[in-house]
Amino acid sequence: MPDSEMPATDSNRPKSLYPNVTAWVTQHFVPMYRRTLGGEFRWCAEWWRHGEAISRLTALWFSWEAMRLQGATGMALWYRDHLDHQLPVLLGPRGPFYQCTENEHLAPHEARIVPVPAWWFTPASDVPVLVEG
Repeated sequence: MPDSEMPATDSNRPKSLYPNVTAWVTQHFVPMYRRTLGGEFRWCAEWWRHGEAISRLTALWFSWEAMRLQGATGMALWYRDHLDHQLPVLLGPRGPFYQCTENEHLAPHEARIVPVPAWWFTPASDVPVLVEG
């Protein structure tokens, strides 16, 4: 695990313990939060091919970096407010890895999108204009 010293950056913000989400996932998340895979829990070794997984893991990493500095109950709050919500979604049977196994990546199905007509959003408010059809 990385050294716990946190030299301040130029903006007086503490330096991240992990330099990026990849380091956090490979050095902290995967070794720390182990689950028996299959059935209820899914994982893809190629997690970085899943946009939703990248987004959720990045959110977990950013919040972990912030909460670890809180001291006292910071990490307990991180578990309650962040990990305990994200883990069942991330590893769940309908989460981003639902088609994958630990040994096989399958590209997730992408929903079809119909382009938004140029006139659909008003320029001033960017709020949809409901048109009865």
